Amino acid sequence: MKKSFLFLAGMLVLSCGSSKIDESVTLQSEEAVKFDRSLMEVPKKADDLSGIDSAISTSQNQFSSAEKVGVIMSFLASDELQGRDTGSEGIEQAAQFIENIFSKNNLKPYFETYRDNLADYEKPAFNIVGVVEGNDPELKNEFIIIGAHYDHIGLIAEENGDKIANGANDNATGTTTVLELARYFGKAKTNKRSMMFVLFTAEEKGLLGSKHLAQKLKEENLNLYAMINYEMVGVPLVGKDYLAYLTGFEESNMADVANSYSDDTYAGFLPKAKEFNLFKRSDNYPFHEAFGVPSQTFSTFDFTNFNHYHKVGDELSEMDFGHMANLINKSIPVIEGVVNAPTKEIKYN
Repeated sequence: MKKSFLFLAGMLVLSCGSSKIDESVTLQSEEAVKFDRSLMEVPKKADDLSGIDSAISTSQNQFSSAEKVGVIMSFLASDELQGRDTGSEGIEQAAQFIENIFSKNNLKPYFETYRDNLADYEKPAFNIVGVVEGNDPELKNEFIIIGAHYDHIGLIAEENGDKIANGANDNATGTTTVLELARYFGKAKTNKRSMMFVLFTAEEKGLLGSKHLAQKLKEENLNLYAMINYEMVGVPLVGKDYLAYLTGFEESNMADVANSYSDDTYAGFLPKAKEFNLFKRSDNYPFHEAFGVPSQTFSTFDFTNFNHYHKVGDELSEMDFGHMANLINKSIPVIEGVVNAPTKEIKYN
């Protein structure tokens, strides 16, 4: 049922107020999360970033938190954004929110502005592209793309009085992960290679945003090393000994490389992902086609842990912010290892 934005945030506070946040932000999925009401103040507009940058720890293990994830998610998946359909007023608000986070955290526009416009779409549609230049004189000429799509499907058939497909898991979660990684690297500047952070539009229309950008960057002869994508990471995997699965697992050694930089098993193989050919169904794939370099997606949607794909039930209340913070914090040393390795370790088999 459609809820007001503030009421939804309040319900999150009430429903998650019974347990503590682990200091290392390695929360178990069954733990609820205690939210600070001041951090869960809903942004009134896209340039209100209060709560996201407060109390930033310099430790990788404690960089993100359930509260910071909650602030971002509560804006991107709000009813007010009406499901972030490509070309809508809601996705424009999401775009402004993303641009402000990029600007505040020292990411430079890759093009003249952060917006990469899709000229042939019937409504205004654009990817958002920010860059953190590498600090090594030679390796900075190589790029790693960290991406996720920020669009969803907007308004759909009404169900129990609700017609907003909020797209919390799909893909406000991936967008939030990319924004938190951008915040880390934008502040820390620890990357030898250059990093391009991209939020794609029109993924739900057939990967149109990523197809557009991949072709555009190929024509510019971008020296792309790898593309790492995040899709539907809002709930933990069930009964797995790894944090996320990698689409196209057998195509490359990306999982092995990722695991070599993680204290735990970061990436694993999900047979269902192969069965449903998820490697070709997200924004990694156009970069695989255009550049022929390792381009793959991390996800935690395992076909058993989330039942609201493209439905009005894809709401904030279904998301595990503690799990998301843990994934972000575990991703930092993995991404940092990849961007700083002296050679291109990730290779297609």
